[in-house]
Amino acid sequence: MQCLQANEVLTEMNKLNSSWKLNLNVIEREFVFKDFKNAFSFMTNVAAIAERLNHHPEWTNIYNTVIIKLNTHELGCLTELDFTLAREIDVLI
Repeated sequence: MQCLQANEVLTEMNKLNSSWKLNLNVIEREFVFKDFKNAFSFMTNVAAIAERLNHHPEWTNIYNTVIIKLNTHELGCLTELDFTLAREIDVLI
């Protein structure tokens, strides 16, 4: 696994839902749900994908809002794995 170059990151960003934001070496998105139950259900589904990919998000949950931040921590950069997980999360919504 290797860090993506700036032009590769921009190409990958164009493949994601426009709600994903690039912030230095992190991509992040906020999800707002009807209530806590729906937010938690979404997190459970994301957790299953993360386990399958062996790539886990940094996230927070406050009531009906989930914020997900993706970065390959061991490399300190964005990799294809971050964008793969983001695309799979987009499919859930």
